[in-house]
Amino acid sequence: MITEAERVEHAAASKRLEEACDFRGASVEALLSADPRRGALLAALAGDEKLADLAVDQIVFALTNDEARRAAADLAVRGFGRQAGALFALLGAHAEAGEAFAAVGDACRAARSLELAGRPADGARALEAALRMRPGDAACRLELGRLLARHSRTEAAVKTLQQLDPASPERVQSLPLLRRCLVEIGLEEAARTLREEMDRHGIADVEPTIEEHAPAPAAGQGGALLLGRYETVREVAVTPHARVLESIDRITGERVALKLLAGLDHEGGRDAFLRFEREARALAQLRHPHVVPLRAYHPEGPAIVLAWMSGGSLAERLAREPIAPARAVEIACAVLAALGEAHRLGILHRDVKPTNVLFDDVGAARLSDFGAAHLGDLSTTATAGAIGTFAYMSPEQRLGRAASLASDLYGAGVLLGEILTGKAPGPVTDRLDPAPSSCHPDLDETHDALVARLLQDDPRKRPSDAFEARRQLQSVRWPERVWTRAQRASARPPSSRVAAPQGARLSAPIDPGDGRDVAARRHDTWLDRDVLVIPRDEPTLTRAAAFARAAHPSLPAVLRLDTDENTIWIAAPRGRALADASRGVSPGQVARLREAISALHAAHGAHGRLDPAHLYWHDGEIVVAYPRELVPLEEAMALDLAALARLADE
Repeated sequence: MITEAERVEHAAASKRLEEACDFRGASVEALLSADPRRGALLAALAGDEKLADLAVDQIVFALTNDEARRAAADLAVRGFGRQAGALFALLGAHAEAGEAFAAVGDACRAARSLELAGRPADGARALEAALRMRPGDAACRLELGRLLARHSRTEAAVKTLQQLDPASPERVQSLPLLRRCLVEIGLEEAARTLREEMDRHGIADVEPTIEEHAPAPAAGQGGALLLGRYETVREVAVTPHARVLESIDRITGERVALKLLAGLDHEGGRDAFLRFEREARALAQLRHPHVVPLRAYHPEGPAIVLAWMSGGSLAERLAREPIAPARAVEIACAVLAALGEAHRLGILHRDVKPTNVLFDDVGAARLSDFGAAHLGDLSTTATAGAIGTFAYMSPEQRLGRAASLASDLYGAGVLLGEILTGKAPGPVTDRLDPAPSSCHPDLDETHDALVARLLQDDPRKRPSDAFEARRQLQSVRWPERVWTRAQRASARPPSSRVAAPQGARLSAPIDPGDGRDVAARRHDTWLDRDVLVIPRDEPTLTRAAAFARAAHPSLPAVLRLDTDENTIWIAAPRGRALADASRGVSPGQVARLREAISALHAAHGAHGRLDPAHLYWHDGEIVVAYPRELVPLEEAMALDLAALARLADE
């Protein structure tokens, strides 16, 4: 048992060695002084993995669970994800362990931890991302094959394992599992060949059977079970020839959109079937971050299974609220990027419109509905005919002429024009009507000209391709201020805000709080936005400065330090608080929130109040309101991690 005098002596030695940059020696002395938390950090700085592992073991043994979690969080925000992940794993915090391992590129350990946390799909995505960057990483490929097999994705597991380098040790390790997978899908002859290969290597057939690790089917939620695996939640849309159902894939646990072909007995049923099949073929070729991903195609349905887009459509968003020009161009550029990839593969979309632009969990725009697509050689034009929606149809398509690459660009131009003005513009022969600059005071003729270029009546006058159109739109700055339709019409509805005194920039307090709030909500009349005005003192300034350094889009922005009034201005939350909403938070949104809080912790800040009253839905994303009361930093960091863990478990 170490005495207090010895502990003090070792602690002093540790500090001297740290100042001399002997981090390994400083770590050893810190461990001898019974300070394993500091010892782990110094061992990580020294790059001594064995010593770091020893320190992690001592943390688990010597500290309380809460103290150990804070130590792991500290390692994570400092960039030592391997040590943080190992500590989180020992504490049973598998979701946090997975995130920590993923942050430092340890995909195999990340996948194992995420699977233990009940998130196998996230684990598979981590491995797939690693393989895209390092196709020859045999360890990742073997781990992915094992994970897929454990969750009954047998055919995918076979394809993955067959890509292993025959000369790699992982290929030999994979043989028992690969043989069992081949038996599972009925390829007995191939399985016998592998049995012979295993005999040559002296390998026993000891790989656990797939069934032993297969997850139990998801608990029934009352919906019909379609195609043996998709449990319906609700009907989303119906057309004369298709139904779209929100569903749960019982095998993967993923929420998906199940699109079923219907009405084949009616006239035009064959055309509907061909359109349906064409969409599946187009999506099978397209793998792009701004295209709604195809999960599966079931010809026996027939049914197309797509990733679920929780953010809804652009049409819904336009009906709900105006969109800032900068965001409008971001959406248009995402659509153009998707079109560029489609055109590169010889695919014309031919029906670009707001209902076909969907948003995922983090608000990224994705192009959908390739049912009207033409697949072929774009050195020639597509079949003539009125395919598409009239308001977004190019002039040449309206006349029954052949569609071309430029026709899709026209549709993107109408889309952008409608977001900016509230009305779908027509072809431009002379002037653009309505002009975006007539609807927003921060736009000018330069912006009008860029939109008009996409909408030229003559397709030869439009940009040469989608990538050129995207470059042109990104060549100028687009304002971030939202200008409402009421403002455009100079007919602002009666406001519930307290008017500002004559000549003042800020209104009187809108919500003075309940005595606990740090800030009062007021209205900035110059920029037409609500702000939180906080009395300035040193602790408040230090905490606000951390939010400013973190600069994450999901965190509140620090807008101004008013030295005259000795106050700090923070962006007020927009949207609807989770406390007032019925919808839950998806794993993708939790990951985005975790990223924001990690950035805040890395900036030596914390929130401390990540509850439903401080989390808001806005523009398809989860954003964080500034904390109504400040908690001591270390306690706030621990509370943040606990809140994220609760959100991940919900």
